[in-house]
Amino acid sequence: MEHKLTLASKFRYGLADLGFALITSAMQFFLLFYYTDVAGINPALAGLALLVGKLTWDAVNDPLFGYWSDRTRSRFGRRRIYMLIGAVPLGIAACIMFSLPKGLTGAAAFFAVLLSFWLVDTFHTMTTVPYYALTPEMTRDYGERASLTSIRMVFSVFGYILGAALTTILAGIFQGAGLNLQQAWSVTGAVFGMIVIITTLVTTLSVKENPALAGEPSSMPPARAFLTSFKNKPFVILMVAFILSSFSFTVLTALVPYFIQYQLDMKDQVSFVLLVMLVTIGAFLIPAKLISDKINKGPAYALGLAIASLAVITSFFLPRGATPLIYVIAALAGMGFSAQWVFPWSMLPDVVEYDEKMTGERREGVYYGLWAFLSKFTGALGVAVSGWALNLFGYVPNVEQTTRALFGIRLFFAIVPAVVILISLPFLIWYPITRQKHAALVQELKLRKEAEA
Repeated sequence: MEHKLTLASKFRYGLADLGFALITSAMQFFLLFYYTDVAGINPALAGLALLVGKLTWDAVNDPLFGYWSDRTRSRFGRRRIYMLIGAVPLGIAACIMFSLPKGLTGAAAFFAVLLSFWLVDTFHTMTTVPYYALTPEMTRDYGERASLTSIRMVFSVFGYILGAALTTILAGIFQGAGLNLQQAWSVTGAVFGMIVIITTLVTTLSVKENPALAGEPSSMPPARAFLTSFKNKPFVILMVAFILSSFSFTVLTALVPYFIQYQLDMKDQVSFVLLVMLVTIGAFLIPAKLISDKINKGPAYALGLAIASLAVITSFFLPRGATPLIYVIAALAGMGFSAQWVFPWSMLPDVVEYDEKMTGERREGVYYGLWAFLSKFTGALGVAVSGWALNLFGYVPNVEQTTRALFGIRLFFAIVPAVVILISLPFLIWYPITRQKHAALVQELKLRKEAEA
């Protein structure tokens, strides 16, 4: 096997994603809830501000940081220099995000959400895009990439578990220690910020880049670099499938607190339900990788999403009131969604070789920058759609919900995500890069380099 990685190097690389996932999880599961039920901001206004944030600065900064890292030379390599610079500002920005003053309305609320989001997003992009772009530079082996991604995702899921399970628990602990609700959430954000600083710096200072795999800095002009990426057919197919599945997962997770609290009357068990789903995701990361050893990554990804969609859609039919069935549904959904953690991130490095055949350059940064933008855009769109749905169906925070509001929560928690996931499956079942085709592509590129040398 080419470019065999040690287990220790895989663990050192994966550690940073614990901190990144912690921040992402806290935002994905609780940011909309924080805006509506802690800061008192209108849900539609908060969702609009997040979507505007994605369509403006975030539409530029993800590809831009990726492009810059492709062209960077430093003693820390092309990627790690950005992680080193961005780690501390990201931690500070995470604290600010959960420290908005209560009672903001209108334009003040809109710009408070927008500006604090821009701050977090800038430093999150600066650190994560180069970090993810290290994956194809650490190994070019089809199976080894799946192994590296699986271990990284163990850390990622653990970070998601911490974000999902500890956000409200920590806020409650700090409230019990004498802080008010606003202060408790602010201190929780500070704790999460400190974790992301530590994990990012440990990975940055302990993982070395491989110049032999990285190649020379890209010389392609910016506009051409981005446009050429969309001529990469496997990338476009993977991108469409990932947008659909990521949007679905975000809508579902954004509405978890609302569904469990208002439909099931299980407010105190929100964190435990999330914990069951995320622990199951973590438990099935390695089995998901083993499945991809038997069948190709695309069909394995589709199989997981199909299981998740069937589990999610059953929650629509749960009757009003507490039920232990939600834990069974959470476990089955977690089993399926483990594919969402492993396969898209292990499939993306494979398209880089396809691009190298097209362009003759190694352009990991551009692809991971575009991917990061798509990930965060679909995340923001999912949160925005969730906020619009709550507003449309008449949701009012912290009161008994109307039948109409409960129907809207159930519809967008269960039916909408499941249907969108099912639409994504054909793109994955017939995904063009298989294990055999990738091996042939890598061999072709190797022979080309030997001939040029």
